Amino acid sequence: MGIVTLDHFARCVGEGFDIDVGTGTVVFTLTEARPLPERGFAGMTRAPFALLFRSASMVVLPQQIYRLKNATLGILDIFLVPVARDKDGIIYQAIFN
Repeated sequence: MGIVTLDHFARCVGEGFDIDVGTGTVVFTLTEARPLPERGFAGMTRAPFALLFRSASMVVLPQQIYRLKNATLGILDIFLVPVARDKDGIIYQAIFN
């Protein structure tokens, strides 16, 4: 797909992303796609942005690169970090600089 941008993900808020965790598939829902403050530098190829995903599973997956599959965007490898837990599941964040 090349370099992904905020616009790619903004169209997918509310959509599911399947993650194969070896023992099965976990579905993450993209709940937020927002811009981050720009601190431009030479060679910058995209504006920075952050994504939040929610998993209904109460099992916390470790931070690492996961292969996500989405009907709109296809297959993407994204580094996800668990950042919160609430009554509805676990929230994971991805930052793109």
